Amino acid sequence: MSTETASANNSRSDKSRLPRDERRAILLSAALEVFTAAGYHSAAMDEIADRANVSKPVLYQHFPSKLDLYLAVLDLHIDSLVYEIQKAISSTPDNEQRVHVTIEAYFNFIENEGEAFRLLFESDMSVEPQVRERLNRMTYDCAAAVSGVISNDTGLPKEAAMMLGVGLIGYVQVTARHWLERDSKLTRQQAMELVENLMWRGISGFPRTDS
Repeated sequence: MSTETASANNSRSDKSRLPRDERRAILLSAALEVFTAAGYHSAAMDEIADRANVSKPVLYQHFPSKLDLYLAVLDLHIDSLVYEIQKAISSTPDNEQRVHVTIEAYFNFIENEGEAFRLLFESDMSVEPQVRERLNRMTYDCAAAVSGVISNDTGLPKEAAMMLGVGLIGYVQVTARHWLERDSKLTRQQAMELVENLMWRGISGFPRTDS
């Protein structure tokens, strides 16, 4: 046995002794890299196992199929984005500041989890029903956090507030994607200010019930 082979086997043996949650996190991280680089259909479980430095049987112990693994990666990062948006909105009672921190949360997500952002918004699996359901839930949960504030402050009916919430979240998602994809000459701050000014000028036109 060569030194390289022995080293690889020892490394995999070390991985096999990791706590289950830690091993799962490593597998999800490797899967994100491969799915983002290759797309779902071209991604191979062999490559993901190699990237995580585990055997293929170990990978299948955690995720019975490639689709199960893909959905787990989606769930992890959808939950992360939704949490950041909800946290931003609840961080201040000032609505203009809420607009700012919500936009900032999206751009932070781009910078900190760029691969995840591409997976969520450029998925080649968006027609798959289980994927589409998750992406729709992501948009709904983010929009619900926004619409709750709109409804409370303006007295608009729930459905009307939700329509505005979906529109605002969709606007931030699309403009953030555009900035990321185009490798814009605009700085992050310039892009955020443009998005924020338009969003605030629109939503501030709805009077507060206590005004």
